[in-house]
Amino acid sequence: MEVGSLPVELWRLILAYLPLPDLGRCCQVCRAWRELVLSLDNTRWRQLCLGCPECRHPNWPSQPHLEPPSWREALKQHALATRTWTQNGPELQSSACLFFRRRKDRRIWHVGPGCEFETLRGALGVAGPYDRVVLHPGVYEEQAELTIKIPVEIIGLGTLGEVALLVCVEQQCPTARLCNLVFMPPWFSTVVYKTSWGHVQLDNCNFEGAQLQIRGPGTCQARFCSFSQSSSVNLIGVALSLLDSCDFSGSDTASVTVEGLPTSERNWACKHLAALAKAFPTCFVSESSSVVKPDSFSSVGPHPPLCNIKNQMNLDEWQKKAVLEAVCHGTVIDDGWSDGEHSEAEEENPVGEKENNRISLTLDYKISCDQHGLSHLLKPRSDGSLSLASCPDPPSETPESLTFQQELERDPEANMLAASTLGCILRRCLFRDGKGGVHVSNYGQARLEGNVFRGLNYAVRCIQNSTIIMLRNEVRECRASGVFLRLSAHGLIAENNIHSNGEAGLDIRKGANPIIVCNRIHSGLRSGVVVLGNGKGSIRSNQIYNNKEAGVYILFSGNPVVSGNHIFQGQAAGIAINENGRGLIADNVIKENQWGGVDIRRGGDPILRNNFICHGFSDGVVVGERGRGLIEGNHVYGNKGCGVWVMSSSLPQLLGNYITHNCMYGLAVFCRKDPENVEVREGNWPGQDGLGDEGANGERRGAEAEGREAQENLNDEGELFAWESDLDSEDERHSARRSISVALVEGNCMSYNGAVGLYVKSSEPLNAFSNLVNSNHGTGIAVLQSSQLTRLVANCILENGRVGVAVERDSRVELRGNGVYGNGSHGVVFGGNGQIVENDVLGNGGYGIQVSGSTDIKILRNRVQPAQGCGIAVLGAVKGIVHDNTLFQGHPGNKKTLLHMDPGNENCVLRNNSIVKHNSYTSVSPWILESPPPRPQSSSPSGLSSSQHPSRLGISMTNRISASVESGCHSGSMFCCIL
Repeated sequence: MEVGSLPVELWRLILAYLPLPDLGRCCQVCRAWRELVLSLDNTRWRQLCLGCPECRHPNWPSQPHLEPPSWREALKQHALATRTWTQNGPELQSSACLFFRRRKDRRIWHVGPGCEFETLRGALGVAGPYDRVVLHPGVYEEQAELTIKIPVEIIGLGTLGEVALLVCVEQQCPTARLCNLVFMPPWFSTVVYKTSWGHVQLDNCNFEGAQLQIRGPGTCQARFCSFSQSSSVNLIGVALSLLDSCDFSGSDTASVTVEGLPTSERNWACKHLAALAKAFPTCFVSESSSVVKPDSFSSVGPHPPLCNIKNQMNLDEWQKKAVLEAVCHGTVIDDGWSDGEHSEAEEENPVGEKENNRISLTLDYKISCDQHGLSHLLKPRSDGSLSLASCPDPPSETPESLTFQQELERDPEANMLAASTLGCILRRCLFRDGKGGVHVSNYGQARLEGNVFRGLNYAVRCIQNSTIIMLRNEVRECRASGVFLRLSAHGLIAENNIHSNGEAGLDIRKGANPIIVCNRIHSGLRSGVVVLGNGKGSIRSNQIYNNKEAGVYILFSGNPVVSGNHIFQGQAAGIAINENGRGLIADNVIKENQWGGVDIRRGGDPILRNNFICHGFSDGVVVGERGRGLIEGNHVYGNKGCGVWVMSSSLPQLLGNYITHNCMYGLAVFCRKDPENVEVREGNWPGQDGLGDEGANGERRGAEAEGREAQENLNDEGELFAWESDLDSEDERHSARRSISVALVEGNCMSYNGAVGLYVKSSEPLNAFSNLVNSNHGTGIAVLQSSQLTRLVANCILENGRVGVAVERDSRVELRGNGVYGNGSHGVVFGGNGQIVENDVLGNGGYGIQVSGSTDIKILRNRVQPAQGCGIAVLGAVKGIVHDNTLFQGHPGNKKTLLHMDPGNENCVLRNNSIVKHNSYTSVSPWILESPPPRPQSSSPSGLSSSQHPSRLGISMTNRISASVESGCHSGSMFCCIL
């Protein structure tokens, strides 16, 4: 009969009455009939799938409200799975004739009141291999352990719950199947079913207060089963088992325990289970589910993840507005400090006239300095766009995270783990309202795919050299951390949705070394990921956001690799490295966090490289008390606080960073709280959206107390760990490291910040070499209260809004080989002790070099050209020498003397200085800087050996520059707290 002879709707109505065998026969008629039968997916196939008493909804138990991609495919997978237990059985039996074979007969035995057997034991005594035992509704209790010695199938009749077994069964045969039964423990044992070498298949069974125990080489396949009232599955040395679509609830311990190295001996079912595991689709949940689509976001978290973070909320405009607010509020953080006295020329001219005057001076009489050693940082790129150092706008884009497939392609180990099927496989299971989900220990192996863990104490615990593979699971609302890894555990944790947990989403300790890629870790009540106690791990391409504490928290000698992650919208720091934490932090996007983007303190010693740290509501990078680390090649911009904040007793190395467009200082180096600076002490910063003294201070005190509590409560479940036994000694930590004693700032670009570019107020020495400090709204470099020597060597201080370099009294500073060009006020204002040697100070709005106070100073071999005012002015009782300097005349209308010293000063010696004036016959100066060319020079500064340039050294994870330092204290950073 042709399909076209009747309407398709009528054919579908007719075919809806056919049973499953007849539908299969219709599929084999022709292609048109096959397409017609397949079109019944949401009608007849759905009825057949849900009408099967052995098969529940395909997405039960975690998402029964979602339709499967295909009801027919779900029924097909169920039919294939129900036959797994018979794959080893003889399907055919020889007859008397050699040419004919007949199918072996399988008898059916009925057990129950009025049936041929009243007890299960009696039926098993007479049943033959692969017979079926049907239990009629009722409760069946055995007073002694029951042994199954032949392959058999035991099925409960009626709906689930009508047949209950109070038995303890030991399987001593190759295979068995149990279906539609309720297992409850007998009076003498909590173990209701166990086997040590055979295969058992459980379909649509309930376990109430009972245990299922499988020992290798035994195997197990459980489908659509419920484990409630402290029921559990114990797998010991199992090579391969499959738990699919099971419900675990109300456990007192772990719901599933996987223990021991999988045995090398395999039973017959292993190859069939492996094929079944690979044949099953990875996940049947709809694409709208948050577990499958990492782009989407759960309704639990208020902030959506930004997988393609391109400042979609106009963060450029936000940053510009924030900078403008900071400038309007007069962002000069220290009340008692100014940029020095204004020159008389500045006082005489209004602001507008002064600016126009300075521009004309710069155009007509400026000595060219464009070819200095750092000029390449200001040149346009090859595509014609402005360089990062000269662009008035912050970067508008940040790198995107890699996809899971890209991560697998570049990491063979992760690729191998993703394809592995050893141990226990759990798929599409629901773990809820209990103590623990899955516990893997003592070299055990487990693979978890598409499961949901909610309302537990913990979801997964992996310890003692065990291996865990977690793909596309949801872990939420755990009372402690979601996933624990301990004692050299390892594995792959990828594409999971881990959120809203009471402690950390992931807790890695004691040598655990997992690969954590492409997860969403968010909305936690504590940190996103915690690595401590010599924990390691590779944390890559994750979305970590909206956690109450640090997105990634590294402490107690934790040493992970954290790369390519997007860490944003956290309520504390993006990444915190504390208590001797280490690690490689590279290529991350860290943005929009409430506290510092990266917080390093108390022995923290990471490598921080090539990160985008931007648009934070506090400082970009905070190096707190006794912080160390190599901070190299990062982009730190658009933060409402400082770009980088360095505290006392810290020895960081900042090399080659771009610190731009921050609302306050570019780089600030502070010694301790200043009792006179109330605003800094109380956290009441200009432009802080109205936070008052009391509110800010209260928030800080609360955060510090919470941080201390967090440190005390890091031990899960009240356990007290002896951290000292897990930590390397300080001698071991530093035995292979090069010791340094001075913090180093080299090769950085500090541009377009709202206040001072480099601000130093420290009682400890500092080396600042070869930095570009340009276009900041305040002073270029300011040094206050520096009792130890601060060395400023080969820097370019260019076009800052106020003074180029300002040194207050009682400071010790060496200025050598710098270029100070075109700043809004004086070039150098010096009130401390030290020396100014071989600098070029040209085209600044006020004096070239102004020295004042009771200082002891040497000014040697500098080249100076003021735009207006004096070239070198010695004011007050200055003690020192001014030798061999060359002073070029600026604008001819400038009536100030190029070299001025107050009358009566007998302690300062002026000798051998050259004054070069304009030729009266030419209007424009022909002067150029040569022998040497404009400073800074591209070569190494004079007097510096190669060992003093760490940026030119090969620095590795095992041979890092570090040193022990004396303790100190400062917590003046905006919103900066001890975590």
